Amino acid sequence: MMWMNQPVPALLVAGGEVDKLPLQLLVVFGFAKLLAEVAQRLRMPGIVGGLVAGIVIGPSGFGWIQYDELLHAMAELGVMFLLFQVGLEVKASELVRVGKVALLSAVLGVALPFVAGWAIMVAAGHPQIESIFMGAAMVATSVGITAQVLASKGVLSHRTAQVILAAAVIDDVLGLLVLAVVSSMARAGGADWAGLAVSTVVSVVFVLAVAKYGSRTAGLVVPRLTQSLRVDEAEFAVAVTFLFVMALLATYSGVAAIIGAFLAGMALAETASHHLHTLVRGAGELMVPFFLASIGLQLDTSVFRSGSTVVLALVILAAAVASKWIGCGLGAFSLGWKDAARVGAGMVPRGEVGMVVAQVGLKAGAITQPVYGVAVFMAVLTTILAPPVLNFLYKGVEPVPRSSPPPVELG
Repeated sequence: MMWMNQPVPALLVAGGEVDKLPLQLLVVFGFAKLLAEVAQRLRMPGIVGGLVAGIVIGPSGFGWIQYDELLHAMAELGVMFLLFQVGLEVKASELVRVGKVALLSAVLGVALPFVAGWAIMVAAGHPQIESIFMGAAMVATSVGITAQVLASKGVLSHRTAQVILAAAVIDDVLGLLVLAVVSSMARAGGADWAGLAVSTVVSVVFVLAVAKYGSRTAGLVVPRLTQSLRVDEAEFAVAVTFLFVMALLATYSGVAAIIGAFLAGMALAETASHHLHTLVRGAGELMVPFFLASIGLQLDTSVFRSGSTVVLALVILAAAVASKWIGCGLGAFSLGWKDAARVGAGMVPRGEVGMVVAQVGLKAGAITQPVYGVAVFMAVLTTILAPPVLNFLYKGVEPVPRSSPPPVELG
């Protein structure tokens, strides 16, 4: 029907158009929450509803909302608060204990998807650089979706959740390194190995330094700073400022801002009060729906008018799920096959990370529009498929209670 593809009509007041911002926010937030409610009533994770909402209201559905710079900014803020909230539930010492398993899972979870994506594209007759970009798009994990599923089930302290979170941090560094290599190849026909080496060292040092010393430093500085301030909700103000500082430092060091947000939360986990957890959770409830909907909004089904493109998309999707699940699962096999399956499934979502790689390739002229559509399809569908699979795999796993943080005196 024709009306389904028409944009939401502008509101008129006193003969003039109202700014589209309130209407845009209402449609995105309202539909994300509405379909999250529907998903939960169907015994599915609420985040599936948020993802589907983006598809329904976006170019592939009614066409009411276009993904623009405003929604991109809202989505980035949403995923930062999501990872910050997850970090507040995780202690650095717990991640260190699973370091070896996480490292092996991350490495295998990068190698297998890259080779699979490259091989499929080459076999389909695509150019070498386009095949390499598809492999790179299949490498990195978007931990935000998995983290929210694990948090909602109360299993962030489970050993598999610790492996997933630690592996995702390592995965991010490796994924950005792969992206840097293929981007250099697209621009100049070869990679700047010296620059890549420096960037890798800086990234690794940043992550390790924050993981090792962040909690100790934050435990000394943040409570004293909070007590000395007179502003309302001083602890929240200090924590959010710290979140943005860490996100900025992360980007300067060569890793994603969301990893900085996660590390910020982890550094504060030892000292955060219950009140801070409540405030951060409230901020997340406001912002995270925009992140979830943004993933669905970026799916454009118009590129799938060709049968060969549809087949390629389905093969890439199957390879993306299988290679990540098997690779990361093999890395965690020492935990037993059930936990290995959970780790593998938790690393499957590509989310916004896979789409960023595809966008870089498209802007560089290294991939065509149909291949870009295939990459986005893979990123969106792996993100939608993961929550119900995780829900099934963690069925029967009892929530692990988080130890109550020590109270923090507010100034």
